Amino acid sequence: MVDLSTRYLGMHLTSPLVCSSSPLMQDIDNLRRMEDAGAAAVVLHSLFEEQITLESQDLDHHLFHGSESYAEALSYFPDMQSYGIGPDSYLEHIRRAKEAVAIPVIASLNGISTGGWIDWARRIQDAGADALELNTYFIATDPAVSGGELEAMYLELVRDVKAKLTIPVAVKLSHFFSAIPHFCAAMDRLGVDGLVLFNRFYQPDFDLETLEVTPRLTLSSPHELLLRLHWVAIMAGRIEADMAVTGGVHGATDVVKVMMAGAKVAMMTSAILEHGVGHIATVRADLEAWLVSHEYPSIALMQGSMSQRKVSEPAAFERANYMKVLRHGAWSRRQRA
Repeated sequence: MVDLSTRYLGMHLTSPLVCSSSPLMQDIDNLRRMEDAGAAAVVLHSLFEEQITLESQDLDHHLFHGSESYAEALSYFPDMQSYGIGPDSYLEHIRRAKEAVAIPVIASLNGISTGGWIDWARRIQDAGADALELNTYFIATDPAVSGGELEAMYLELVRDVKAKLTIPVAVKLSHFFSAIPHFCAAMDRLGVDGLVLFNRFYQPDFDLETLEVTPRLTLSSPHELLLRLHWVAIMAGRIEADMAVTGGVHGATDVVKVMMAGAKVAMMTSAILEHGVGHIATVRADLEAWLVSHEYPSIALMQGSMSQRKVSEPAAFERANYMKVLRHGAWSRRQRA
């Protein structure tokens, strides 16, 4: 029997299969089904900074004060009172989740600014969460804000949250940084326990009939995994924090690639939304079969086996790969001509 176990955020997991944050997590029965299907841990849906601020009436005041003059601006904000569940209910949901399943329950806190709302990190810990995933979802749109200023804002937030907690903290990042390894190393020096790569930004579309900007949800595809593999393989062995991959994990071979790149867990959302919770069991069975057929006794043995940690100059390695792709592309065009 192969050993699928791994360690993530200091926790022993029975496999690297983790269900990442989605609306499915609002239903306790779904969490039970995920555990029964073989999920090793679950990341709950996010509690948003805006929800917490609204609860304290601050956001409510700023949104609706003078709304007669700025009514159009209000349409950009969702009705946070109807989004998911409120802050107090979120804490109760954590307690119920911990009672319902034996696998680790990782809470998710979504925000970017520093302030009183991050006190909820401690409340989340007190409610029984095994770890916290800090989801830093922010797109810089102000030309006056430099990359350095943005990174400093992220680091300050992580520092403040870490100072309040004793449970492990993972940070979910986007790939919109000019020097990802340098920034991840800065996170690592702050003592983050894990880095989740990468957040998927949902791109808005234009409705040409109503002339409105409309949200559009597109599920991930396995093609998106390539970006994640690239950066995990570069950073594996160069930072202490555990790495998780989210976005593009749909099947067992995707999980194998994630492990070989150097991550500790592979997170799934889109595949579960597309195929149902039972897909977890399929991926787990296929993963075990792959290890057996390729004579790997354990997941731990393959982790990082295809990373770049033994390459003295990763940048040179990347340029060599780039040239190979271009040469192959030119050769393919000549063959078709």
